[in-house]
Amino acid sequence: MIKIGMVGIGMMGHGIASNILKHGYAMVLLEHPGNQPLEGLMAAGATTTPSAAALAAEADIIVLCVTGTPQVEDVLYRSGGLLEGLKPGGIVIDCSTAIPSSTIRIAESVQKAGGGFLDAPMTRTPKEAAQGRLNLIVGGDPALFERCKPVLECFAENITLAGPVGAGHRLKLLHNFVSLGFAAVLAEAAACAERSEVDPKVFLEILTKGGGDGVVLNRLRPYIESRDGSGFRFTIANALKDMTYYTTMAQESGAMHETAESIRRTYAQALQDGPEQSTVPELITLLAKAQPAAAGADSGVGA
Repeated sequence: MIKIGMVGIGMMGHGIASNILKHGYAMVLLEHPGNQPLEGLMAAGATTTPSAAALAAEADIIVLCVTGTPQVEDVLYRSGGLLEGLKPGGIVIDCSTAIPSSTIRIAESVQKAGGGFLDAPMTRTPKEAAQGRLNLIVGGDPALFERCKPVLECFAENITLAGPVGAGHRLKLLHNFVSLGFAAVLAEAAACAERSEVDPKVFLEILTKGGGDGVVLNRLRPYIESRDGSGFRFTIANALKDMTYYTTMAQESGAMHETAESIRRTYAQALQDGPEQSTVPELITLLAKAQPAAAGADSGVGA
């Protein structure tokens, strides 16, 4: 029987783990203080270990669902990390959001250790993770992808092979730039509407009947209407991380990224101004309270 190792049982990882278990796979989880409660997963048959190396020695396929590049690199390369225990033919699937240049280096390290690697970042939310309905964007060898597809199908309904290693993370960052960019624009517009005493119902009606309609508006709508942010539990800290990764990727490829940098600064300022665990919908409130910089302060125009 194939055994799955899971590293990162947060809001997304918990849903992934529970759905893999529902499909009958054996599972071992890496113990970590940031994990969500594990009782339900252990009742379903999962075991735990405090050692990443021991997990790698036990698992056939290891799924990573951690915050980002520093955490992925740490769990692989540290003393007692995954690379130390990876057994011949072991497969690492990185579902985190990460910098593609790091992903390519990690894939090379895994392959040198005798294993296989796929980057398979996710889109959608913890709600879809719990339902087994995530979207996955996969980078890697097509044959390895086909071998792993039955496991991926346990927790995802839309799975796209994007290209070679790194392609998944490149496309995830492109996706999140667009999605988080839309969210920042809508939040700033909603904040301006609030400051201008525009009726939120009329504001929403105009957007939904025009060019502002779409997935991001639907996610922000409950917060605009009644300050209900429960349907969009993506933190501003994670938004800043993803926008920073995107601008890093753009810089490394020589691509224009002025718009992305402006959006990145918006999330950076919001993280500084708001509570640590503020979510993207709360950007509206933070922007509505913020005092804009003096006109021309950043323009470089002299007196």
